[in-house]
Amino acid sequence: MNLAKRDGTYVRVFLMGDGVQCAVKGQDTPRGFYNIERMLLPILRNGEVATWGSCQKARGLGQVSLIENVQHGSMELLTDWAIAADKVIVY
Repeated sequence: MNLAKRDGTYVRVFLMGDGVQCAVKGQDTPRGFYNIERMLLPILRNGEVATWGSCQKARGLGQVSLIENVQHGSMELLTDWAIAADKVIVY
């Protein structure tokens, strides 16, 4: 999120495994808990977010379940992003 706020940066986040659930819209977290939806919105303003389609499907998440502008990704997309990137950070 902080990277996306910096001038001249373009951030791409690719969510895999249980991480795809971070892109679910309408998150209502208790006070004091992280709201990942709110964290992804600044990235979507000046970057891209995608979920791995197979992981999304395995968890029963259709595209309508996701935050607006989150892409349905693939290994092909992830490969393209990795090749185009100046830096890759993995968590």
